[in-house]
Amino acid sequence: MTKSLLKLSDLSKADVITILDKADKLKSEQKNGITHRVLEGKTLAMIFAKSSTRTRVSFEVGMYQLGGYALFLSSNDLQIGRGEPVEDTARVMGRYVDGIMIRTFAQKEVEDLAEHSGLPVINGLTDYAHPCQVLADLMTVRERFSRLAGLNACFIGDGNNVCNSFVVGAVLADMNMTVACPEGYEPHPDVIKWAGDKLRITRDPRDAAEKADVLYTDVWASMGQEEDAAARIKALSSFQINSGLMKLASPEAIVLHCLPAHRGEEITAEVLEAQADVIFEEAENRLHAQKAVMALLMG
Repeated sequence: MTKSLLKLSDLSKADVITILDKADKLKSEQKNGITHRVLEGKTLAMIFAKSSTRTRVSFEVGMYQLGGYALFLSSNDLQIGRGEPVEDTARVMGRYVDGIMIRTFAQKEVEDLAEHSGLPVINGLTDYAHPCQVLADLMTVRERFSRLAGLNACFIGDGNNVCNSFVVGAVLADMNMTVACPEGYEPHPDVIKWAGDKLRITRDPRDAAEKADVLYTDVWASMGQEEDAAARIKALSSFQINSGLMKLASPEAIVLHCLPAHRGEEITAEVLEAQADVIFEEAENRLHAQKAVMALLMG
């Protein structure tokens, strides 16, 4: 394992399996009332430049269940938002806490925190990557199919941070990965280069959905892109997961969505409700996957 979780491409296939196996174990113990206070006395600083329902609750509850303490810090609570260099904040944090989770805009900020704090740093989301979400996604897929390798997976819509990480996660897990997106909405060039011939990009969502086992989508305008929402909705309007698209997928296909969902845009209400058991299990698995990451990095 690496010391921090900054992006999934830093991990090996073995690292991913180690995290998923640990997450399965912690989930089973939690469901059976078996305590696992492996981070007793440890403190996690949670830095939120971007707000979130699932990230805050899952990390805070997860740290509590592991026996530690989670300290919530918004941009208003930190001098980092008033001009203090990231490296100075990092060096101070390194003397106070045992790990940092940060949800912010720039990937470089996460990388700088890890470099200068000397602590395990967990990327809770950046504009580039969302590794914790995709670990939960892979956990959900493995629960449903009892395997990952050889499954046909597709991401339909905007090649955003979730798409970037899902491409990497799917390739590491030996899944067959396709992204369907309009021109100009591809995954990050670094991700395309990293994936090489293991990633297929198409402009036709029907092509991507054909015989797919896993279909994934996300909102078309992410946090910080509100001003471009109208243009993005227009460009992506034909990249919706709907009942017609689902008929092309494999009979046992599942749909993933990192939430919150905009019903009627990237996914229809009909499909979301039909797949609600999977999608909300996926949301729950954020808790278990992140607990596994914290336990492995901070234990």
